[in-house]
Amino acid sequence: MDLTLFTIGFTKKTAEDFFHLLQEAGVGKIVDVRENRGGQLAGFAKYPDIAFFVHRLLGIEYVHEPLLAPSPEIRKEYRKTRDWAQYERSFLELMDQRKVLGQLDPSAFEANVALLCSEAGPDKCHRRLLAEMLAAHWRASGHNVEIKHLVIDRPVPRRKRQTKRNVGSDPV
Repeated sequence: MDLTLFTIGFTKKTAEDFFHLLQEAGVGKIVDVRENRGGQLAGFAKYPDIAFFVHRLLGIEYVHEPLLAPSPEIRKEYRKTRDWAQYERSFLELMDQRKVLGQLDPSAFEANVALLCSEAGPDKCHRRLLAEMLAAHWRASGHNVEIKHLVIDRPVPRRKRQTKRNVGSDPV
């Protein structure tokens, strides 16, 4: 089976940028891997709004999977120490304790799935760790898995705003 596993964060993106990235990538399903999906970092990305927007605007299925979120303790320790190597070890150990690899079927990821979290980039985000962990596991099972991080390398061109004009009428 050939799979493309996308990752995306919503901070430092406008709603237009965020939805454009998903659309251009052809994402069919979002798996929200945040523990707290009701935060106000970006209004368009809080639940239940995000589920409504991705479905209504792009026809994308939305699923929340808190099993894939870091624990509050791991996040709190990282905020205190800023030790990313320790964060990675703690997070991967948590995923092992939760037996994540045995619970996720690769066929559920055939629809160009995007792992959603808040961080703008994948470098220091658990969604990258998840994508790499899943890809390695599924590759070992004979699947072809590609990881693509949906980020803005350059500003997305803005569409010009069109003004509404009454055709055939004289200006007042």
